[in-house]
Amino acid sequence: MKIKQTSVMVDEQDKALKLYEDTQTLLARAGAILILLGLLTGGYVSSAMTGALPVDAGAALASHLNAILGGFWIFAVAWSVPRLGYGPTGARRLAWLVIVPNFANWFVTAIKAGWKVKGIAAIGEWKNDAIFGLLIALVVIPSLAAAGAWVWGLFRRRT
Repeated sequence: MKIKQTSVMVDEQDKALKLYEDTQTLLARAGAILILLGLLTGGYVSSAMTGALPVDAGAALASHLNAILGGFWIFAVAWSVPRLGYGPTGARRLAWLVIVPNFANWFVTAIKAGWKVKGIAAIGEWKNDAIFGLLIALVVIPSLAAAGAWVWGLFRRRT
């Protein structure tokens, strides 16, 4: 009887480890894709800086850097998955909470460059206000939540 209980415990541990590995793989892939998108956005930046594309060069550069730095944040979270005090489901939720705002940051900032708006406050112009709303809803609030959850998870003991 004890052998069966031990076997079940081992099976459950193996299952949990597989879920953690799957989460790390998800994060690694997302980070790699985002860095690739950031590097490809370098062409957007150079076209903006030379005037070949009529977009805000500074915002295009910000989009490029957002993707590259976001990819590194995603990699850092992937590395820390085994050290988090969350179960497999919590780790997976954190992964998506980090992935989505980083991709949104890259994409919304690239659109912002094309629209030539600042998007840092609502000013009554629809394009600017749309970018502002998207950044708040898809980037700022989720990023703060993700960073807080990440730090919390690093200091929390897994039960």
